[in-house]
Amino acid sequence: MERFAQKILKFKWIIILIVLVLTIFFGYQTKFLTINSDIISSLPDDDPVASLYKKIGTQFGGNDMGMIVLESDDIFKTEILFHVKQITDSLKITPGVSSVTSLTNILDIKSTVDGIEIGKLVDEYNLPDKQPQLDSLKKYVFSKEMYKGVIISEDGTATIILFTLLPDADKQAVAKDIKNKIEKLNLSEKFYFGGLPLMMNDISDLIKSDVVWLLPIVFAVIAIILLMSFKSLIGVLLPLLTAGIAVIWTIGIMIITGNELTIISNIIPVVLLAVGSAYTIHVLNSINHYMLKDKKQALIKALVYVAIPVIMAAATTAIGFISFVFGAYLTMIKDFGIFTAIGTLVALLLSIFFVPALISALSINNKEIKDYPKEKQTILSQVILKPLVNLLFKHPKYTLTTWSIFLLLSIGGTFLIKTSVNMADYFKKDNPTRISEEVMQKNFGGSLPVFVSFKGDMQSPEVLKMMIKTEHFMKEDPNIAVTQSVADLVEQMNDAMGEGKSIPDDRAKIEQLWFLLDGQEVMPQLVSEGLDIGIIQSKFASVEGKEIETFTAKMNKFIQENSNETCKIELTGMPSVYVKLNNSLIKSQFSSLLLAIIMVLLIVGAMFRSISKGVYATIPIIATVIILFGFMGITGIPLDIATVLVGSIALGIGIDYSIHFISGFNFHLKENGDADEAIEKTIMSSGKAVIINVISVAAGFLVLLFSQIVPLQNFGLLVAISMFGSGLGALTLLPVILILANRKGKIIAN
Repeated sequence: MERFAQKILKFKWIIILIVLVLTIFFGYQTKFLTINSDIISSLPDDDPVASLYKKIGTQFGGNDMGMIVLESDDIFKTEILFHVKQITDSLKITPGVSSVTSLTNILDIKSTVDGIEIGKLVDEYNLPDKQPQLDSLKKYVFSKEMYKGVIISEDGTATIILFTLLPDADKQAVAKDIKNKIEKLNLSEKFYFGGLPLMMNDISDLIKSDVVWLLPIVFAVIAIILLMSFKSLIGVLLPLLTAGIAVIWTIGIMIITGNELTIISNIIPVVLLAVGSAYTIHVLNSINHYMLKDKKQALIKALVYVAIPVIMAAATTAIGFISFVFGAYLTMIKDFGIFTAIGTLVALLLSIFFVPALISALSINNKEIKDYPKEKQTILSQVILKPLVNLLFKHPKYTLTTWSIFLLLSIGGTFLIKTSVNMADYFKKDNPTRISEEVMQKNFGGSLPVFVSFKGDMQSPEVLKMMIKTEHFMKEDPNIAVTQSVADLVEQMNDAMGEGKSIPDDRAKIEQLWFLLDGQEVMPQLVSEGLDIGIIQSKFASVEGKEIETFTAKMNKFIQENSNETCKIELTGMPSVYVKLNNSLIKSQFSSLLLAIIMVLLIVGAMFRSISKGVYATIPIIATVIILFGFMGITGIPLDIATVLVGSIALGIGIDYSIHFISGFNFHLKENGDADEAIEKTIMSSGKAVIINVISVAAGFLVLLFSQIVPLQNFGLLVAISMFGSGLGALTLLPVILILANRKGKIIAN
């Protein structure tokens, strides 16, 4: 390690030049950064539910359904009908929009003297303008099941305009275009925008807002803490500089590899600013500790002492992030793990190579850079660390008992944890998007699209009857109000012909009715061109996890009992996706945590050449994770696509403190062979870096409390709590375990 340190100082200018060139290169790439808030694009292609969902979007003109609700005291007014037509016409000519359905263009089937008439509910070129006409339209609309609660609310005060986007459309751009168009119409009614495309656009805007104003705050907060801790300009600039460079390199690598910023990768800069600065803090703390007249020798000795624990800390942190690759359902979570791990390793390389090189270079050219304040004279040592040492040696059992009580309470709290995959929960309660979703649920059966696919002969009486049977079964669920399929249209036409509301038994009769449907705008949305696949379209009203799971389980059982070679039935849609997401959250949490714990235990044990010390190092962080989950259960913070990351992140980052403590303990134990003295010296020397690290990292994550995205607020709070927990564990629980083990004669120098 000494030769390694000498090489770094020898080639310091080359190292600085390489970092500068790469930073400029990766920094230039950031101008090409794009944001993708589409959760659908993150669904895995090899999953049957996700694959079918995407396939339906391709075959039936899109599965991304947007909604615009127009609200007034009474919808049945000429002016309002005209406004609905304006919006409908505007959406129809919007690039990327596949279909539009509204009160002014919806299909209507009615019987006439001559037989049957298929047309529009209203004549869009001659809208009703007299009260008797409006009253008649209102009476007719409320008399038909296919309109009430579907296209118009049951109290007649709101109407909905539905639209779907083409599969290859730029969803965010189209959603933004639609919003701008509606706002430019400057209509007097109240509008609500809902559905996945518009929700994704709103999330994209929130991501941009977070990136623009949260990062400077994180920088400022960490800078203030570092200034208070190190009381030197270098102590502030170097940690922030290395973390900032790590962010630039990571984002640049993301862009070069064709990745975009998502709702999850949005937090990578904050994570790296908090985590990346930690390694430099430990390097600076080590340099401060070795104050020799020969600054070169001081740097070499400091690097020899700190290099291995910093490398170990970064390796275990990276493992915590990499663990997301295993068990995560969404590719965006896997990508987050990969790129955050890359950023962590970049921060490590910068702290080991760039920081000593820069300090050495500045020391040569700037004589004003002098020795740092002595460790023994700091308030932190006298007020916190020294009393802590006295407490731990006097009352180790009381300290262990206190931790045990917290752990028991937390284990009980873990059973209260709930999961949440509802995207509306990403927004604050007063956010217009959140309010819009509540309006959709109340008046129009929600905004979660449900699709049931039928593969078979679409003109077969058996297949159409099975579709009707499936629709009836779906409507037994209180969260399914309305369903739509080609079988519905055939049934309504048969009823209009005076044959009763049923599917004809005669195929020839079905073909005759089908002939009348050919050319209608709605047909490509319901049946394939080859007439071999048809779908039932519906919406699920609730966003409660249990209700979604119950519906999905019932539907899957029904499909299993009724699907056959003649008519193959499959279920997909956002409820099914949410169930998959929900299950993956739990699976991902346990698999990533288990993997991270095992890998950390093995690596730490191998590097210390002692499995027992590997176990000692992991005990505080495992305890912290248990307390963290207990806190989530007790406070009601759900497990979602952001908070599912916390456990492994807490383990990956929090283990750093234990590694530095064990490393310091090992060093001092070899020096004097006295375990108690080694524990005391380790707390006094490494304790300062741990405390500064905990406060700066936690403060960086607490800035996420000001995020506009609720899961990120919870994420920031939980990581901050885990940092305090793991830091406290490393400085109290770990020393107590070592003290008690030493008193039983179980510690020997190695």
